[in-house]
Amino acid sequence: MDIEVGILEEDMEGSWTLLSWLASCVMVFGGALPYVPQYQEIQRSSNTEGFSTRVCLLLLIANILRIFFWIGKQFELTLLLQSVVMIITMLAMLHLCCNIQQANRISTNQHHFTDLDLRYFWSWSAFEDYLLFCFAFTVLCAFLTLLLLDSVLFVEGLGSLAVLFEAMLGVPQLLQNFHNHSTRGMSVKMVLLWTAGDIFKTTYFVMNHSPSQFWVCGAVQILIDIAILLQVLFYGQDIRVKLG
Repeated sequence: MDIEVGILEEDMEGSWTLLSWLASCVMVFGGALPYVPQYQEIQRSSNTEGFSTRVCLLLLIANILRIFFWIGKQFELTLLLQSVVMIITMLAMLHLCCNIQQANRISTNQHHFTDLDLRYFWSWSAFEDYLLFCFAFTVLCAFLTLLLLDSVLFVEGLGSLAVLFEAMLGVPQLLQNFHNHSTRGMSVKMVLLWTAGDIFKTTYFVMNHSPSQFWVCGAVQILIDIAILLQVLFYGQDIRVKLG
């Protein structure tokens, strides 16, 4: 009897370990999944107007900050790896958008990060400008973290800023749709996957007792996702076509 109970406990422990490992894999790569249909939509249409690249800005800032937050206050390695995957994904999205915009550009005017012209911030002409911004921001964060690593207030501030930027990731897309009075060019699949992913990760944060900043961020993101889905209905696009 004792042997059977021991075997049962081992099986349950093995199953739980497998589920935990699968959940971690979903957390690491699941955040990048919503951008696959949007990437394909931009490639298919050769048009970037329906997608706000400021989503990439917010996610790049959020995940760079989260990496430095991890240095000051180590949490699950899963969330650190997720940040690395998201940074790579956002750079891939920016690379595609820059290539499409260059191919469609009629004007010969060029705008670069080194111009330091705030009127064209995040509307630069070359992908290299976005890389330069990310490098400069990372160096600044590294310097401040090295200088203030022993400050609990600074470290907690990093975490709060990281989740604040991440929580706002849907806002640029929400505003873009409002400005265009349309959701044409935006992948509804992307937003549906955003919603599913945000529900999953918020549940993950609560169950794993992650810092409170994370699950608050997830809850805000779910509300913004719902608002964008309501825009799809309000602007009367043919949802079946957009999902196809």
